[in-house]
Amino acid sequence: MLDVPYGTQVDDATWHTSVKTHLYVGRAVPEHLAPYVPGPYTLGRFIENTLNPDDPTPNPEATEALEPRMIQYEAADAIAARAAAGGRQFLLADEPGVGKTISAVLGASAVSDLRGARRVLVIADRPAAITIGHWCRTIMALGHGDLEWVVITWDRLDKVKDHTWEVIIADEAHALRRTTTKRWKLWARISGHGKPHDKAPFVIATTATPGHTPLELPYLAPAYAQVLGEPMQDWTSATQPGAAFATALERHGLGVEPGRHGATWTTDPVRRATDLELVRGWLADQDPPAMLHRAAPWGPVPISGMPVTLTPEERTAYEAEWGEFCQEMDIARRGRNVARGRAALLRFRQKAGLIRVDSTVAWIAQQVQAERQVACSVEFVTTAADPIADRLRDSGLEVATIYGRDRFDPEAERLRFQTGQAKVCVFTTVASISLHAGETLADGHQASTEPRVGVFHQARFSGIAARQVTGRTHRDHQVSPWHIAYAEGTVEEQVGRVMVERIAAASDTVGSDTTGLTDLAQLLGADWLSPAALTEDGAS
Repeated sequence: MLDVPYGTQVDDATWHTSVKTHLYVGRAVPEHLAPYVPGPYTLGRFIENTLNPDDPTPNPEATEALEPRMIQYEAADAIAARAAAGGRQFLLADEPGVGKTISAVLGASAVSDLRGARRVLVIADRPAAITIGHWCRTIMALGHGDLEWVVITWDRLDKVKDHTWEVIIADEAHALRRTTTKRWKLWARISGHGKPHDKAPFVIATTATPGHTPLELPYLAPAYAQVLGEPMQDWTSATQPGAAFATALERHGLGVEPGRHGATWTTDPVRRATDLELVRGWLADQDPPAMLHRAAPWGPVPISGMPVTLTPEERTAYEAEWGEFCQEMDIARRGRNVARGRAALLRFRQKAGLIRVDSTVAWIAQQVQAERQVACSVEFVTTAADPIADRLRDSGLEVATIYGRDRFDPEAERLRFQTGQAKVCVFTTVASISLHAGETLADGHQASTEPRVGVFHQARFSGIAARQVTGRTHRDHQVSPWHIAYAEGTVEEQVGRVMVERIAAASDTVGSDTTGLTDLAQLLGADWLSPAALTEDGAS
């Protein structure tokens, strides 16, 4: 089996349609093909061993490069205890940087020992060039325990749908909060979502931000059904899983109400607090618990707004863009043209951000001069990431860039930042990368210890996405303040204020920030659009 990049021609590597991958047939791999040989615990290695059942490639011995902390052993014990009690799912909802990866690997190993399982599937977030290597190195360091580990990303679920999995780690499980996607259908099949409790694999769901509301937790339906003593058919439907989940929540007393785009959660703050306590209690109050949520001992992320004073020319341009946006949104609203409304919102956010590029560049340069390394989060490439990176380089600064598919090597760029070679990292990635000071790198060296500071060039409308972004630097006992840039005296200022509150709300186990999302929609005249149009899953 060979991992040949798409569109690349390599001598002696032949594409086989039956297995949909490149293969080399022979007793030994030629030297020129060695760089394409898949590493241990990858999908490629799994396919290769499946094709060579009598002569599989052995897994390496544990490197013992990691020494788990007591807090991670405690999490593994909690996962194992739930499995021993007959549970089918565990939610590991620790804050970013507490150590969910090591906890999940230890927990999966313990569950496998208890149940006699042999095969573990790990589903990681993107970018694959960073996340797959991170998980594989963790498994290699802790030891495979004679298990067959396979690490993939969420966009490769179709590659493993026809195989049987006994234990599954669903990293960044909030990726499953929408039930209308192909991803959900594949997940439901692989995880045995609708199967009886004693017939499904054991699932460890890990995420610091499970969902904005209880309605975004359909992936936890198996756990809810089991602890409440109900069959899965009371919680899910093959044709309308989201509606079935909402109906089940309403049946158990949650404030579910009909809305323009389907079921919505009540806006009554008292009812919300009661609902949150209820859904948390279903899992946390079990004996043994079916979930674990531990705040970061180094405290919450410091988050604040960063007003930008526009020049007269910039303000004129900004007001022109705002006027054009309002006019276009009004036309879209009157015609109920959702696509036109989303496109108008996207264009305005891109153009508004482009106007502020020079201010962001100047602020970043000032932070570097103060001996800090800067993580700059952007949503758009051509109107934010590229111009920011280009102008920083023009000023003489080294910049690491993690954005644009196949444009850069994400792990190589991350290491340039982590080793201090590049003082700035401009990225679109939301989760699953580490940019914090003092990180222990794969080669045993330590990342630079210069303090990290972060800036959102564009405020993310999803509290979950924003909270995940801040966790790239504010992790593993490293305090990293973050700032949300906005044009002073504009609608961006109001949006920025709402987002500071939403990020704080998303830090809770189940955030209650849909009220903030409604506020954002009203500010932008987009309250007639579905909430997805405002988040990274919709508008960007």
